[in-house]
Formats: sequence, C-alpha cells, structure tokens
Amino acid sequence: MELGNSLFQARKRNGFSQEDAAEKLGVSRQTISKWETGETLPDLCQAQRLACLYRMSLDNLAGFDPEKERIAQMVESTGEEIQKKIDWTKLWSKKYPVLASYQDKVSVEKYAAPLQAMLENLKKEYGYSDRDAFLVLKDILAQLWKEAE
Repeated sequence: MELGNSLFQARKRNGFSQEDAAEKLGVSRQTISKWETGETLPDLCQAQRLACLYRMSLDNLAGFDPEKERIAQMVESTGEEIQKKIDWTKLWSKKYPVLASYQDKVSVEKYAAPLQAMLENLKKEYGYSDRDAFLVLKDILAQLWKEAE
C-alpha cells in the first residue's frame, strides 16, 4: 500500500479529520491532504510525529494495512478464556479442508513422538514453558513453509 493511503487509513482509524491532524501537527489541512494523496511526502521528522499521533510505529505507518491491523487488534483483544472455547482446527479447516480429514490417513503417533522430542529439547535447552516451546516449534514450521513457497 502506498504511503499516502496508509496515512489516510491511519488518520481515519484514529477518528481524526484532516483539520484535527493538521492542528495537532502544526501544519495546514492542505499539507495533510497532499501527504494523503501522494502529491508530497512528509519529511522524516513529520513522519515520526504522524506515527506518534496515530499511535503506531513509523514502520507500521509506512506499511500500514488496515485489514492486517484489524486482524491484529482482534487477536490482541481476544482473551484466554474465549481462545479456549474456539475449535481452531474446525475453524481453519473451512479454509484448509485437509485439517478436517488428515486424521484418517496420517499416522499421528508416528509424527507425534519426534515432535514431542523436539518440544522437550526446546524446554530443556532453553527453559521454555510448554506453551512457549509449542509456539517456537510452530514458528519454525511457519518459516519452513515460507521458504518452500
């Protein structure tokens, strides 16, 4: 997404008008408009002030994606109790049907033992809790997936 659109989306998400943002930054409304339309770009100092105003990092502002931001907010706001109630396999199998059917084909025990050993190694070697070891292993698998694409 281009920077101008990122600025527009971030401003809207924070409930500011162009006038509001301009007043808080000490610039004109036309300057905000030009930044948002891509006619001009804020200098680094102004970009940092925009990021602060919109309560986000400069990196996030430069690559702000409102859809990703909405998903991130949903994940962060979902409490532990609600997460426990969600059948994640069922939910994800709507998008990836293999998750609903592999159990009939794959010998889970065959793969569970080596994975359990990896989890135990992560806990022993790095002092991770059960959850942290699972998350690290999940992240390693995700990295392998990205490399394979």
